[in-house]
Amino acid sequence: MQQALPDITRTRSLITDYDVYLFRQGSHSRLYDRLGSHPAVADGRQGTFFAVWAPNAVEVSVIGDFNGWKAGENPLSLRNDDSGIWEGFLPDIGQGTLYKYHIRSRYNNYSVEKGDPFARFWEIPPKTASIIWDIAYTWRDRAWMRGREEENSPDAPISIYEVHAGSWRKVPEEENRSLSYREAADELAEYLVDAGFTHVEFLPIMEHPFYASWGYQTLGYFAPTSRYGTPQDFMHLIDHLHQRGVGVILDWVPSHFPADGYGLSYFDGTYLYEHALPDRRYHPEWKSYVFNLARNEVRSFLLSSAVFWLDRYHIDGLRVDAVSSMLYLDYARGAGEWTPNTYGGRENLEAIGFLRKVNDTVHANFPDVLVIAEEATSWPGVTSPTATGGLGFDLKWNMGWMHDTLDYFTLDPILRKYRLDLLTFSIWYAFSERYVLPLSHDEVVHEKSSLIGKMPGDEWRKRANLRLLYGYMFTHPGKKLLFMGGEFGQWSEWSHDAGLERHLLQYSPHQGILQWVTDLNRLYRREPALHERDADPEGFEWVDFSDVDKSIASYLRRGRSADDVVLVACNCTPVPRYNYRVGVPFGGFWEEVLNSDAVEYGGSGVGNLGGVEAEQVPAHGRPWSLPLTLPPLAVVILAPEGA
Repeated sequence: MQQALPDITRTRSLITDYDVYLFRQGSHSRLYDRLGSHPAVADGRQGTFFAVWAPNAVEVSVIGDFNGWKAGENPLSLRNDDSGIWEGFLPDIGQGTLYKYHIRSRYNNYSVEKGDPFARFWEIPPKTASIIWDIAYTWRDRAWMRGREEENSPDAPISIYEVHAGSWRKVPEEENRSLSYREAADELAEYLVDAGFTHVEFLPIMEHPFYASWGYQTLGYFAPTSRYGTPQDFMHLIDHLHQRGVGVILDWVPSHFPADGYGLSYFDGTYLYEHALPDRRYHPEWKSYVFNLARNEVRSFLLSSAVFWLDRYHIDGLRVDAVSSMLYLDYARGAGEWTPNTYGGRENLEAIGFLRKVNDTVHANFPDVLVIAEEATSWPGVTSPTATGGLGFDLKWNMGWMHDTLDYFTLDPILRKYRLDLLTFSIWYAFSERYVLPLSHDEVVHEKSSLIGKMPGDEWRKRANLRLLYGYMFTHPGKKLLFMGGEFGQWSEWSHDAGLERHLLQYSPHQGILQWVTDLNRLYRREPALHERDADPEGFEWVDFSDVDKSIASYLRRGRSADDVVLVACNCTPVPRYNYRVGVPFGGFWEEVLNSDAVEYGGSGVGNLGGVEAEQVPAHGRPWSLPLTLPPLAVVILAPEGA
């Protein structure tokens, strides 16, 4: 949909005094409508308005294929309001034009060619020019947008499929190229719907110079990577996912940025976007620059980036990467390598304030979206409201659960009786925040092995352990996240250069794992007891966590209705247990709704023949009990008949 171009004949500017005020206050959340390149009309001539922040420049000009990339041919003018913004209108250039800014600094005879920090589109890396681009699009997802508040609510079932766009599927017959955004739309949506996932989360889709950074070295904070198509192509992908009922979450990286010379680093001959203090400027772990969140203009830049994706791309949530690295001044730094805050502490006060500002701004403008923190420490109140001193996120990745759970499942079953606490400890803090349980890309790279590869035993036991892990995950309090490939038991660890091992799906054992994940998703979405009270201690009740010798844990999940009850029993050894008595709160027939050892999932077929009648035999402090058959390395899930 072509939008009318703004007429700037009188002002020759899209920027108002109020824009400048908000920008300098660190509160401007829509700078993308003001800075950058914008097709416009002046004196009846179509062209493009440019604006860039470079307060320490003495000269800024636009260079591109329209002027032979000659500096000074098309200069911008410095505003006279101390904003540091250079602006100007260039006639007769528009959609598809390549450009950069040539900046000459007042310091050290420094001059440089820079891409536009607010560019909507970039050349395909390793090329580095920005591209003038109108991102108008006719959306067809009105029904989704009207109803997504319910899909993203705290008591909704949220099952996230984490995807790296470049390697979700390759085309081997075409030099192993990645699917384009448009090619992926139908196939990815169909796959997600069939497997029962509610949301997809893309590793950072924002433009990035180094493909192998997976997008976490972001450079274009307002542009989807051009590797897979145009901005409208990416919009089409989102639009199609929405029309199929799938929410879209993007990874977003406000913590650091790469040092590539055409990007944000040393932008106008000074440390403009990066921190000025040497011990806060450089991230030693990722070898990148750290944003100066004490600078209001930088805060406005990042705040606008967050809002941009929600506003222009209809994104349903942001997963904020590396929050821990932002919160602590000594993150990845040893003694003598960091400076305490003004109170002598290790807390990064500017980052704390910034994160609260982002969450408050997002929730004020988009109350039906999710903001999710990847935060790996015990920082208090990550998902508490900012008004009560919290950071204001909607959800937090439960990294403690992930580490403990994987540590447990990698143990040989004969040793598990000594560490059942790894499986049960998470309940002690499961309701301190609103959590996502992540089995993410980070767990299947850098020689950590795939999820199924981590499991002990022969191939049958590995698959059984993986199904048990997923059953435990989907019945544990918290939203769910699973990285691509894990849903069918990919053997190799993930490689960004290779596609998923889809050929495995021709074999029944891997079909069985995918069917198990699909049925877990369907049960999770259908059964209120498994999602309604994720952050409420009343939604979980241990039956028995003390049977360490047999490595069996059993628990109840409860919904708001008294009838919404699910019993879960996990047998973490390869020894089947017969007539194993488990206490339940009331009598009647308990239906075995899922059993990970069922033949269709690749199991041995041991189970309870559809269900068990409760007996009035006290057990585990309850008046009724079930004499269960617990299959080897399996989870059984039962619910009262008719519930």
